[in-house]
Amino acid sequence: MKSESLPGSITLRNGLDMPSVGLGVYKMKDGREVISSILAAIEEGYRLIDTASFYDNEEGVGEAIRQSGIPRKEIFVTSKLWIDDIRSNNTRQAFERSLEKLGFDSLDLYLIHWPVPGKYLDAWQTMQELYAEGKVKAIGVSNCLKHHLEALREIGGIQPVLVQNEFHPRLIQQDLIDYCQKRDIQYQAWSPLMRGKILDHNLLKEIGQKYQKTAAQVILRWALQKRVAVLPKSVHNERIRENMQIFDFELSDAETNRIDSLEDNTRTGAHPDEFMDYFRKKGVIA
Repeated sequence: MKSESLPGSITLRNGLDMPSVGLGVYKMKDGREVISSILAAIEEGYRLIDTASFYDNEEGVGEAIRQSGIPRKEIFVTSKLWIDDIRSNNTRQAFERSLEKLGFDSLDLYLIHWPVPGKYLDAWQTMQELYAEGKVKAIGVSNCLKHHLEALREIGGIQPVLVQNEFHPRLIQQDLIDYCQKRDIQYQAWSPLMRGKILDHNLLKEIGQKYQKTAAQVILRWALQKRVAVLPKSVHNERIRENMQIFDFELSDAETNRIDSLEDNTRTGAHPDEFMDYFRKKGVIA
């Protein structure tokens, strides 16, 4: 029996509809690059754009959406609360700054970007207030493991509707996915294509040939069949188009299991328990 896959649109636990495929804009330059990429994506049917204050391109994201001619309410926009703002207890100010840069009255989804030890629980309390005030339609977290989610559960109140983590065939963390699915927390993948580092794998190309699809399309379809939403990033129009063309084929259980077997816990980014040192060494934070 084949795995049930995510459709093009999914409903989060609080009733908010969210596209299962979105455009990630990490490392896209503000201005022409991010605007042209988003306009190309919207033309291809994308209706979810994922940005963050750290990406420094929120202004371009807002401008692209205005230029698209598509009503704001039809485009789902996510942004994130950065480490420095969590550390300095500036959650509300950071949120308002993101809204101002985007040029929006409200946000669809706001995430804690990284769970700063000793601070992210306080930030979550403020995010609950923003949600209660109607300034954001849903709140969630990024780069969190089970113990982070358990800590949030223990303080009570509104719980995350979504967890966005690094996810690709080399890093699946099925136990964490199962934990989230049991609690109706949508799992969403950043770097689902492993920043391109896995696209030459023979298994993925072999499966792709069977369906006349690329390795990237196979990976994204595999993720959807694991009920994981995806945020592939590209500034190339052809790849932006390609990454959306994943709803017209279905992998067998045997094929999804073969892709699962590629997992070796390789990360392209920081570990959620070691990110402070990771970013300090890179000079990103003090």
